[in-house]
Amino acid sequence: MIVSTSPRQTVPPAFVPVGRRLSNGDSQRSVFARVAPLIGFVPFMTEKSREMLDRSGPNKSAVPRLSENDGSSFRADSRHPVRPRPAFARFGTELFWHDPRSNPCAPTDLQALTTVLIQRPDIRLSNVLAGLSYALDLTEGQREGHAIRSCLIGMRIARELRLPSELQSALFYALLMKDLGCSSNAARFAVLFGADDHRVKADLKTTDWPRALDAFRFVARNVAPGQFWLTRAFQLLGVLTRGPEGAREVVRTRCERGADIARMLGFHDDTVQAIRALDEHWDGAGQPYALRGDQIPLLARILGLAQTAEVFFTSYGVEPAYDMAVARKGSWFDPAILEAFLAFRTDSEFWRALAEDNVQAHVTQIEPADRILVADDDRLDRVAEAFALVIDAKSPWTFQHSRGVAATSVAIAEVMGYPDEQVREIRRAALLHDIGKLGVSSLILDKPAALTEGEFQVMRRHPVATREILMRTGCFRHLAGAAASHHERLDGSGYDLGLQRSELPMLTRVLCTADMCDALRASRPYRSSMPLERVMEVMRREAGNAIDPTCFEALQIAIHDETLDRQSASEVPAVRLVSALAEDYRQAA
Repeated sequence: MIVSTSPRQTVPPAFVPVGRRLSNGDSQRSVFARVAPLIGFVPFMTEKSREMLDRSGPNKSAVPRLSENDGSSFRADSRHPVRPRPAFARFGTELFWHDPRSNPCAPTDLQALTTVLIQRPDIRLSNVLAGLSYALDLTEGQREGHAIRSCLIGMRIARELRLPSELQSALFYALLMKDLGCSSNAARFAVLFGADDHRVKADLKTTDWPRALDAFRFVARNVAPGQFWLTRAFQLLGVLTRGPEGAREVVRTRCERGADIARMLGFHDDTVQAIRALDEHWDGAGQPYALRGDQIPLLARILGLAQTAEVFFTSYGVEPAYDMAVARKGSWFDPAILEAFLAFRTDSEFWRALAEDNVQAHVTQIEPADRILVADDDRLDRVAEAFALVIDAKSPWTFQHSRGVAATSVAIAEVMGYPDEQVREIRRAALLHDIGKLGVSSLILDKPAALTEGEFQVMRRHPVATREILMRTGCFRHLAGAAASHHERLDGSGYDLGLQRSELPMLTRVLCTADMCDALRASRPYRSSMPLERVMEVMRREAGNAIDPTCFEALQIAIHDETLDRQSASEVPAVRLVSALAEDYRQAA
């Protein structure tokens, strides 16, 4: 947990550097001395956090406990030694490393913040993933809490089936993370249908698509909505010419991607296989592998019924959800699992709880008590990395953007001398900064022309979604403000809040610099990537007005010292590398 005193920020900054004021005769002006006046905050430690640190005992914390002494400097309490921290300074025309402690300096005016880390209770992985599941709901075009409600339904079915605890745990995480692969086919839906991928996906969830007539009606009502009839006819023809194999490929992309990310997160193989077979049907008419009956993993059969029932419940009500399930008995759904679903048809208390706004509060109550998973720092890193893959898969033009921003942010932070703990926080914020973009249509993200005013307004709202999603995720909540502010500018011209220089903590400034750098280096549908020299030229003009000059200087050093690769992997968009995507775009053209 990070404690901050900023009265002007709703979300505490994840970190801030310790500032130093050098004497007038000192020719080496520290980066941290330049940073401190830009922040304008006063450090403090709450009594509660101080007591927690005191209880930790001698040498159990490396957190500096700062105090103002006789006016010559500030010092750390001997029980909490300060970790040596390098800084960089400009001396003449040379850039070099030095140790700030090697030059005693005048007292700081304590305008900068010191990071205060306090002991925290174990973090349940289920709470982390439940919060992040709202991002997956956005991508699928579903109502907030879709994955969590599906989890509640699926776990109730498991209870009726009396599944053993180990299987229930695997099912629990499969239900929460069933849509991990949902962003990987978003661009293809948008291109094939010439429509908002969210709307197309939402409509697909209520369509009995194995029936030929229903499938044709679904395609006909979703292609190129609002366009001239001839345009719609050509778009319809383009979808139909792909045939069943084209549809199977789109679903396979999603299922395989979701399974791969679930495996990356370290889930049990039962969880991985359930996500892979999410869209299979009992009669063999599902996708992508046409599995039939018991060939479909048991947990996947529960997933399929739970997610479909949730969509009908939130769209039409309890009885229509059950009517749908009964009508698809033996075709979509395993009859035995359907019987378990029917067992709580009249449980009005269950369905009333499912309709509550704060459905996330119920998640911890249904996780098997003897199988609770705890998220340590390494696992939280993997979660951030996994969701960066989900984010980057949304658009073929930004298929490595989150990882690129993370690498650039880390390079800047390391040059500026931040300790490992803070660099880790910077990296997590960078990996998750664009999670709100999952709610933006691929028609807007991949548009080759200038955005209309309405489209730009939609784009400007994605930081709001980033903030809301991360605020739902306790262990990342302290990163929400900074991660969502990556389009803010020092002169107040950014979005979505139009924050001014004094309102932007250093973490935000690092992210803004890294985000601009990676965006300029990457190809976009409306322009080619820029060479690194041109990127630096553009950013140099923005230093001091849009981006922080200290961060930009650190970026230049990182590139000069080859801490950051000069070649960006995101210079080549995925649309040029993935043959299926290239074919979709060719047909759309």
